[in-house]
Amino acid sequence: MSECKLNHSQADVKSKYESQAAFLPEEMKPLFNRFFENEHTQALLNEVFHLLKKYDLASENEKSERTNRLNLVLKNV
Repeated sequence: MSECKLNHSQADVKSKYESQAAFLPEEMKPLFNRFFENEHTQALLNEVFHLLKKYDLASENEKSERTNRLNLVLKNV
């Protein structure tokens, strides 16, 4: 994924999540619910936003990589 110069707010991340939720594994939804209950660093918000961005258009291999990374991030916050 390319580096983005924009900082994304928690609201941006939540909006991106909501637009991609139908394409994410069902077991991730509780992890995201917990994620949105807390404040996070700007770096973490940006990372989650970009993992979600165009998730629905990613190849199966790319989706798998993004899913693994999201699981890692969400389970450790």
